[in-house]
Amino acid sequence: MAMAADGAAPLARAERFIWLTARVLEQRRFAFHFLGGDADPVDTALGSYLNGDGGYGHALDPDLRGPHSQPLHTAHALRVLDALGRCSGRRIEQLCRHLTGVSTPDGALPVVFPGPRGYPAAPYHPMQDDPPGELEVTGQVVGLLHRNRIWHAWLFRATDFCWERVETLRRSHPYEIQGAVTFLDGSPDRPRAAAAADRLGRLVREQGLAVLDPARRAEFPVGPGYAPGEHLFPHDFARRPESLARSWFTDEETARSLDFLAAQQEEDGGWPVRRRAWAPGSALERRPIATLEALLTLRAYGRPLGAAAR
Repeated sequence: MAMAADGAAPLARAERFIWLTARVLEQRRFAFHFLGGDADPVDTALGSYLNGDGGYGHALDPDLRGPHSQPLHTAHALRVLDALGRCSGRRIEQLCRHLTGVSTPDGALPVVFPGPRGYPAAPYHPMQDDPPGELEVTGQVVGLLHRNRIWHAWLFRATDFCWERVETLRRSHPYEIQGAVTFLDGSPDRPRAAAAADRLGRLVREQGLAVLDPARRAEFPVGPGYAPGEHLFPHDFARRPESLARSWFTDEETARSLDFLAAQQEEDGGWPVRRRAWAPGSALERRPIATLEALLTLRAYGRPLGAAAR
């Protein structure tokens, strides 16, 4: 990864961006992952989004505003806790009880659970009175819980839902595939997960759901409802080299994808958000999250980041 014209390393530039723009949670996460910080401050910052029902709200995922617990917030919280090694204990028991109460009749999670109207939300996450369960978010939640060896009654039907969806997918879209990957990477049934991932990888390539050559990304289709240019790349599916999705792409395709990711760091030190901008606050809050994800992915693949500013 090249340095900026002023000679600053990518990590130092990203650090300045984080301190200038990020929420406390992303500041604490950056310190934990890249500055040798403790896990406790991250945990404390995440706790400010926790509700009395065991779920998470308060725009933890910047696309859903307002205080109420939502499945997207749950998935976000679990990613943070998983990275801390703290996805366990009474907090997770309470969360699973919450998920039991908000699941659809087939045991899954909708992207957005119906609740009090009036709080802003991204237009691509419309609130419905009777929303269906979706692999996009259910796969993330179930996969992360399995990855951390959590067992709860809620997981049985939710796991069956994920298997049925993953093994019968004929048409899909990139964010749904991301949910499927998280589920398969966390599944305790490794042979079944490997077989399902193999089929899913062929589907991704056949339907052009991953941009295999960033220089030709205009030739790849954009999913219905996605913003112009809202593509996903091999690194978006295989965020770590040990992911089952890594086998979907050649070494050359993966290298091109990581080169593209590294080159996307902007002058202010942050990474862009490719999804549709719908509110200034949401866009501002999401860029530090995208920046953390980019840095973690590049580091997982051994790409040089240089030193932090201090």
